[in-house]
Amino acid sequence: MDLNNLGHALLFPFHMIFCILKSCLRLLIPSRRKDLRGEVVLITGGGRGIGRHLGKEFAKNGAKKVILWGRTERCLKETCEEISNTTEAECYYFLCDVANREEVYKQAKVVREKVGDVTILVNNAAVVHGKSLMDSDDDALMKTQHINTLGQFWTTKAFLPRMLELCHGHVVCINSILSLSSIPGAIDYCTSKASSLAFMESLTLGLLDCPGVGCTTVLPFHTNTDMFQGMRVRFPQLFPPLNPELVAQRTVDAVRTNTPFIYLPWTMRALVILKSFLPQAALEEIQRFAGCYTCMNTFKGRA
Repeated sequence: MDLNNLGHALLFPFHMIFCILKSCLRLLIPSRRKDLRGEVVLITGGGRGIGRHLGKEFAKNGAKKVILWGRTERCLKETCEEISNTTEAECYYFLCDVANREEVYKQAKVVREKVGDVTILVNNAAVVHGKSLMDSDDDALMKTQHINTLGQFWTTKAFLPRMLELCHGHVVCINSILSLSSIPGAIDYCTSKASSLAFMESLTLGLLDCPGVGCTTVLPFHTNTDMFQGMRVRFPQLFPPLNPELVAQRTVDAVRTNTPFIYLPWTMRALVILKSFLPQAALEEIQRFAGCYTCMNTFKGRA
């Protein structure tokens, strides 16, 4: 081992202690929040659900322009009008299926020409088929992967290069706690979100040495939206679904504080800890107790 590597090895424990103390200090002292004035925010799946509330929350916090992408024009138009009428932000919408790579690149070019450079990209678009593997249609399984996972590749490739040129930008992913703790009956969704989480972990590490450009991954518990309509947990009083307004508020706050990963609620961090040391049999009993094995039996999904 040369002297340089030896020096790094000796200093490593002190760096770790410093990072832990710094994180603990952030819990006690509120982080300085960056100003969103002048930011241009693009939200995929922005017409309804969490995406709708994200648009309103970014606009309320001072974003200059909010751009909504989606596949349903009626929802996009309604959300766009609401944002324009209730905030000072300029709001635009474009029809775009993020599963279609060529369409993403084409619409990204249109956005740059008509609106300007996107400085905050929010990958929120997602679908769920809600069936077991053997009951799932092959095309539906492919659709979930293309929208929930590959769509992020295309949107990020379309907008990240300009952020790097400007040394200013943020990439956000609305993921799910199901990326860490899967359930039966949503194999397409859980798989796609696990892939999406790996994508964001790799991207976050890859941008560590890129000044001014950050990432945020949001991992919420079951959220009360139409997408998971009919899903029932065993103890709703103990595990209540999240409000999409709360998810949007926490997401915007995480962007403003440059927080890489957030779990909603924070108690979901326990899943990571438990899975690291509990035997599989014990984890299965926890899932049975919580009703994870049967929660999708009443699933209806978005009409």
